[in-house]
Amino acid sequence: MVSRLQTLCIVILLLVALVTSAGAAELEPTVRVKDIAHLKGDRINQLTGLGLVVGLDGTGDGSGSMANVQMVANMLQRFGLTLSPQDLRTRNVAAVMVTAELPPFAREGDTIDVTVSSFGDAKSLQGGILLMTPLRAADGQVYAVAQGPVSIGGFNVSGGGSRVQKNHPTVGRIPGGATVEREVQVTLTNGNYLDLVLDNPDFTTVSRLVKNINAAFQAEVAKAVDKSTIKLRIPDSYRDDPVSFVARLERVEVQPDTVAKVVINERTGTIVMGQDVRISTVAVAHGSLSVTIGTQYEVSQPWPDSEGTTQVVPETEVEAKEEEAKLMVLPAGSSVSDVVKALNAIGATPRDIIAILQAVQAAGALHGELEII
Repeated sequence: MVSRLQTLCIVILLLVALVTSAGAAELEPTVRVKDIAHLKGDRINQLTGLGLVVGLDGTGDGSGSMANVQMVANMLQRFGLTLSPQDLRTRNVAAVMVTAELPPFAREGDTIDVTVSSFGDAKSLQGGILLMTPLRAADGQVYAVAQGPVSIGGFNVSGGGSRVQKNHPTVGRIPGGATVEREVQVTLTNGNYLDLVLDNPDFTTVSRLVKNINAAFQAEVAKAVDKSTIKLRIPDSYRDDPVSFVARLERVEVQPDTVAKVVINERTGTIVMGQDVRISTVAVAHGSLSVTIGTQYEVSQPWPDSEGTTQVVPETEVEAKEEEAKLMVLPAGSSVSDVVKALNAIGATPRDIIAILQAVQAAGALHGELEII
């Protein structure tokens, strides 16, 4: 049988485990290096080109789009047909801009997605085919060639004075529509060194990351340069295999630090608040004033045999109603959860909360960055 002392020990161990697990749950989560940083040189490149989408059902550019007409004339001339641009009618053709992103380490023959956008007066690109279009980078060199059917994921139908539209019919995509023709040389190492760059620069995160990397490799391989860059020395054991060094580096975990920030989107009423946002003691009064203005029309009819005329007389009624304001005191050091609970308690809507937060910041009681997008 289990003695009372053994039972007491088991209970104590369970309580310790519960307290430890509760404390661990409150800790910030750790993330991998590959999720918050990248190697300098590991970047995408923008590509763009000018092309033609053909096969449209009368929804292409009109005759007023001279760019479209001139491009069609130039294309026909390459095929041995010489026609005057004034003789062309190109309602089944649309001039488009073709854009794509060339990922790092893309090799010849790889395919990438492209986006096709009309820059004329075309009504829709539905059912169109993009003709072969060279895609150039900022240096003017051709790095990919795009061609294929355009998918817009919507439609634009009109008739009889009615019109129905779904999504945006003048912008489409071609999955895997471009073939890489030229490779971009990527240089990651500078001798025996690599540069690791944080996606969100922060001094605290850089300091923690340097300590964790050195602890993982049990050597001084990392040194912070500034709030976004860490210079890495490739260890001698990885000198001939830097890929394995980077693969192990990406698995190192760190607890990132964030800036106390409140992000507000006034168009949609969206509010995102970081957990480190704090406020000083402040009182918030919430209320609303509703004003209703209504107009009724009365007919003024003169007496028979009088010289008066029948008139329509408007009568306007104005009604104002103000809800009782509710007062809520937010104590000093309140966290984001406290703020949300308090504002919800007084019945504040997202748009009300936006106005309240702006007023709290104006009062100097919001300890965090307020960003409006």
